Amino acid sequence: MPELLIERGIGETRVVEVEDRTIVAARILRDEVVPAGTILAARLITVGRFAVAQTGDQEYMLPKGAPGVTEGATLTIEVTREALAGVEPWKRPLGRVTDAAPARAPDLIGSTIAFPSPEDPLEAAGWSDLLDEARSGIVSFPGGELRIALTPAMTLIDVDGHLPPEQLAVAGAIAAARTIRRHGVCGSIGIDLPTISGKAARQTVAEAVDANLPAPFERTAMNGFGFLQIVRPRRCASLFELAADRPAFEARALLRRAAREAGAIELVAHPSVLAALKPAWLDQLAAQVGGATRLRADPACRMAAAHAHRI
Repeated sequence: MPELLIERGIGETRVVEVEDRTIVAARILRDEVVPAGTILAARLITVGRFAVAQTGDQEYMLPKGAPGVTEGATLTIEVTREALAGVEPWKRPLGRVTDAAPARAPDLIGSTIAFPSPEDPLEAAGWSDLLDEARSGIVSFPGGELRIALTPAMTLIDVDGHLPPEQLAVAGAIAAARTIRRHGVCGSIGIDLPTISGKAARQTVAEAVDANLPAPFERTAMNGFGFLQIVRPRRCASLFELAADRPAFEARALLRRAAREAGAIELVAHPSVLAALKPAWLDQLAAQVGGATRLRADPACRMAAAHAHRI
């Protein structure tokens, strides 16, 4: 049976669905980002086709506008897409007008695990491998690999391998569908598969996607050039998008590793990773390990190689 695990760490909450001891779906909720589903009191600062509401210092685009609300008036909005990261940091989060009272996003329903946990069930299910996939954009599968590229228009998944074209197309479609779910890829997604002939063969590929990607989503048929497009509701950033903002991504990953130490520790990392560490996070880490926390910048250290050790 699938199990939803929730780990509330420093600077982020990690949510994973585990099945057969493997992470099949994951999401990282950043503490500083208002999650989708939150209902907020706001002020309308722009009306018309490109309506914008503001709450605090955050602006929300309202794609459906705010009918009947005048500029400068107060209103209540529901966050429908939270702030993104990576290649699209300029995109404002989205919202819609609602009559509901302000409220936080619905609570996650799952098993909350201790952080840090001596057993580390996330790592046992492949957490480090998941982060490596997000960093590299490369996902291997028997007979081939996926290469994931982010663009402002869509997430592109290229399928390559050594299997015969029809076998590779089916295996790649299965791997792509599972990767989309595993990394929380949403919005417009393009899959570039090997070119195969015959409507029946292409339909088999499309059915492989349907069988391995839970609803809701829409897709096109696989065309004669091997391209298939998927659209999923986009409420938050994928792990690939979060990893594109490398300093912040690696800073949070470092905090998770460092929290397993005890006593005074030193964090060694690339200067850009250390710059992404917020003072409040370091205070939490010091309380967690029960000792002082010291930082040492190492320009030669790869961002993914940041580490912590006792002093």
